[in-house]
Amino acid sequence: MYPRLIRPPKAKSFFLFGPRGTGKTTWVKSNFPQAIYLDLLGAEIFNDLLANPQRLENFIPKDFKDWVIIDEVQRIPELLNEVHRLIEKYRYKFILTGSSGRKLRRKGPNLLGGRALTHSLHPLTAMELGKDFSLSHSLKYGHLPCAYTESDPKSYLESYVRTYLEEEVRQEGVTRNLAAFSRFLEAASFSQGSTLNISSVARECAIERKVVENYFTILEDLLIAYRLPVFTKKAKRRLVAHPKFYFFDVGVYRTLRPMGPLDMPEQVEGAAFETLFFQELKAINDALNLGYTISYWRTSNHMEVDFVLYGNKGIRVFEVKRTGKVSKLMLSALKSFLKDYAMAKAYLIYGGERRLRQDDIQIVPIKDILKELPGILS
Repeated sequence: MYPRLIRPPKAKSFFLFGPRGTGKTTWVKSNFPQAIYLDLLGAEIFNDLLANPQRLENFIPKDFKDWVIIDEVQRIPELLNEVHRLIEKYRYKFILTGSSGRKLRRKGPNLLGGRALTHSLHPLTAMELGKDFSLSHSLKYGHLPCAYTESDPKSYLESYVRTYLEEEVRQEGVTRNLAAFSRFLEAASFSQGSTLNISSVARECAIERKVVENYFTILEDLLIAYRLPVFTKKAKRRLVAHPKFYFFDVGVYRTLRPMGPLDMPEQVEGAAFETLFFQELKAINDALNLGYTISYWRTSNHMEVDFVLYGNKGIRVFEVKRTGKVSKLMLSALKSFLKDYAMAKAYLIYGGERRLRQDDIQIVPIKDILKELPGILS
């Protein structure tokens, strides 16, 4: 088991959300070995609690002082009412893990009325992988734990994608047409790291636009994709309005992205490079509870900065380039951003070997910055 950056709360109940395969179950079992563990993927306990959620109390001794873990809690949203009651009555401490908040949110915007914290677990980071980290392996297979531990990561990722289609999507009941959803996933993969045009994706997979819009929402609800908004704080320029799109892990993206004889490898490699950096930003921001909002900046005349992190700790901006050489043109967007937001700390991340500096812009190899991000963001 790789050590994770996330730190468990000591006293208060909490939700732990994250896509399947990110290691939620392993993490809670390792950090809370004395806890009562209830797995809702098990048929017997699932059927028992589905029929009568109040039976949850029967699984917990009256004077129990440790934690109660309910794994995949989204499978029985009605359990939240019972968890709420037991927290109030006995002060029990619950850990509620889930790979989707879609059904749980129907219980209200504030899960358990603020009586539980919410944390997220993402794929591994370079820092968590430590000496096992390999940039070439990560760019090809991503950072799901099994993508590093399985002997055949390609087959694992193909199986992972099928699992989401056949299990997660079906269980959520979000669509009955898995063939159409599968076509949509493939079409969406061409939007990775790009400004999202829903109408274009709809045409590509021959599905109505409203359905495609709903499918993108499903991906976000299942925690396997994100739409990155435009940074607009005190904007001095005319900006675009559409978000950028990312699948949550570079290995999952590359598994979904078809490659034909006319496809240019540089396009896929460039998106993979950018995706790896994005998922590191997400994971570190959430694990260390840094509180940044993550967005991107793009003007109407196509000047773009890939990632803008804005929060109490200031502004950090990152432009990501796969190339091993730096040109003045690559720095132009960052320089334009700094003219509007002089207080920002700016970085150009690239595929080279040397650390450089151009005016107020630090130029850092990706293999270096991935392990330095916790300190840079803190």
